[in-house]
Amino acid sequence: MPLLVGTRDGVFRVPDAATNFESAERVLDAGDALRVRRFPGHGIVAATRTGLYRSTDGGDAWTDLGVPREEVFAAVESPDRERLYAGTHPAHLYVSTNGGESWRELEGFQDLPSRESWHTPRHRNEAHVRSLDVHADAPDRVIAGVEVGGVHVSDDRGETWTERRDGLQNDVHHVLVLRPESYVASCGGGLYRTDDAGRSWSQLDRDLDHTYFREAMAHGSRLYAAAARGPPGSWHGDDGADAALFESADGGESFEAVTYPGGPEEVVLAWTVLADRVVAGTNGGRVIARTPEGWTSLGRVPESVRSLATC
Repeated sequence: MPLLVGTRDGVFRVPDAATNFESAERVLDAGDALRVRRFPGHGIVAATRTGLYRSTDGGDAWTDLGVPREEVFAAVESPDRERLYAGTHPAHLYVSTNGGESWRELEGFQDLPSRESWHTPRHRNEAHVRSLDVHADAPDRVIAGVEVGGVHVSDDRGETWTERRDGLQNDVHHVLVLRPESYVASCGGGLYRTDDAGRSWSQLDRDLDHTYFREAMAHGSRLYAAAARGPPGSWHGDDGADAALFESADGGESFEAVTYPGGPEEVVLAWTVLADRVVAGTNGGRVIARTPEGWTSLGRVPESVRSLATC
């Protein structure tokens, strides 16, 4: 089965990820591809620092959808397939109802009380919308994660917003939506869970000694998460990222650290499911898969993996 790999140097396609990474080819030359996702109504969408691109033929041809701000960090499709949302740097939100032919800013996102505090020197004293998601059982609810700015929720398709960041470390990298009100937030200072749509949060990593989380994944009855001891600036030297990969069979109440190819020097940054197997990508360009016996290496791409999606 083909696999799309978003990297720091565009999007690569691996025609048969189970057996042959030597055939990997770059199909989108768009720089840093932060998020690649496949949607039923809009095809494959790649959020990159040079724009939001779409492919409807499995990654052969791409179209720049012309989001008003160039740096697009996240995108999501509404469950009815009629709306496409895009989150950018600086932190703004846009929606298209005509397949990306035109965009409208969701200005209510700028009215959140904490908006003026969304900034960090690491990102030009600005912030970005790092994560967007919608659950099919709550089709009007949009969940946005902001780096640095917290989690925010809209119940009217993005027109008005409520802050859901109390009790949460606000360096939010990804929000995994499990159910309409259950989310797992991967943050630069911990892993958090809510079961009331962000009104309250519990920290899941209190017994772990790695605190820099980038993304979590759920498949079947298991929750997967990976973390480094510190941010990317510390991922150098003999120890690399000094990372860990964790699995939980009880929704994050407890975790088991497991060994994986590339660890602990390489940290897992991206996840997908390929042929009913959990697949992950590392900052070293390695793609690994979970088997009944444990984690195994599938192959490598030339650049750091930022995102993964099936064609």
